[in-house]
Amino acid sequence: MVLEPLHIGTVMIDPVLVGLVLAGVAVLALLILAIVMVVHLARRKQDAAAQGDQLGELRVRLQTLAEISVTRHGDLARAVNERLDRMTHKVGTDLNESARKTHETISRLNERLAVIDTAQKNLTELSGNMVSLQEILANKQARGAFGQVRMEAIIKDGLPAGAYSFQATLSNNTRPDCLLHMPNTPAGVVIDAKFPLEGFEAFRTARSDEAKKAAARRIRTDVGKHIDAIAEKYLIPGETQDTAILFVPSESISADLSEHFPDIVQKAYRARIVICAPNMLMLAVQTMQAILKDVQMREQAHLIQREVSTLMADMGRFRDRVLDLQRHFGQANADIDKILTSADKITKRGQKIEQLDFDEDAKTVRDAKAVPHGTPAAPASAAVPNVTQASAAREPGKGPRIIRQPDLLAGE
Repeated sequence: MVLEPLHIGTVMIDPVLVGLVLAGVAVLALLILAIVMVVHLARRKQDAAAQGDQLGELRVRLQTLAEISVTRHGDLARAVNERLDRMTHKVGTDLNESARKTHETISRLNERLAVIDTAQKNLTELSGNMVSLQEILANKQARGAFGQVRMEAIIKDGLPAGAYSFQATLSNNTRPDCLLHMPNTPAGVVIDAKFPLEGFEAFRTARSDEAKKAAARRIRTDVGKHIDAIAEKYLIPGETQDTAILFVPSESISADLSEHFPDIVQKAYRARIVICAPNMLMLAVQTMQAILKDVQMREQAHLIQREVSTLMADMGRFRDRVLDLQRHFGQANADIDKILTSADKITKRGQKIEQLDFDEDAKTVRDAKAVPHGTPAAPASAAVPNVTQASAAREPGKGPRIIRQPDLLAGE
């Protein structure tokens, strides 16, 4: 089949030629595509080789990193273990020290608790005693007995038995708690121990001013009446002293009385009543004891003077006997001196006798007899050799020469 040429406008195109052109273009495109594919594949091979190198290098790096990680992990584990060991040791030491301190603290706490328990028991006992004391002081009779017992204890401790009387009966049939016997007078000192304490208890427990004022009025009334009663019953001229003692069994009550109620104290002084606390009563008793001792000393003064006179006479006789003894000692010393003198003389004479050589003396006497009367006699010094010459005449090598004593009775 013959293809007809195409007319496009004024241009006529041959279809065969167009087909050849198109085929050539297609072949060229395929060639270009093949070249591109070859280039692409070469590049992919190069990229694959490069990636393989990179993967190998990465594998080496990862292996090195893994080894480093393992080494560092071991070091970290070892460091962690060491730190854990140190921490465990420190924690154990701290726990032991804390346990020891806790044990010591608990021990001290137990000791303090024991002390507190003891103190609590003492406080409980003291509270019981205070309650008992309060019950005693609440009862008027028991309170009077309490004051009486304290006053009697002070009096008995300070004075001898005959210097006081308890519950003595006076001429008006009254019986004071105690009567002190004064020396050189029949009049004694009266002591009353029944002090009214109800008002003071109300005065201390009062919370309002009105209650305190009411308690103060009661104190002034009760104590004033008691002072008047003591002055009326116990101040008897000629039988008791003109001053009596009102005993207060508590120092605190005496202090409150002096601080808050000076008018009552002044009233007691005007009534010749002395308010005494236990310490003041002890001082008064000691003063009276000194007075009793002074009176006894005065009463025994003549006996003392007589004994001193007798002592002086004995001392005079003792002095005379000492003088006699001194005289005897003087005479004995003189006699001893004479005896010693005689003994010295006897000793000297004996020494002279011991030094004489009787053999030489006898020879000298015989020679003197043989000499004619006209021959002069040898001197006395030659006739009587001394001890030195006699010692020199001894033969050497022999012992001392024994001198035979002449028998004067035999005529030698």
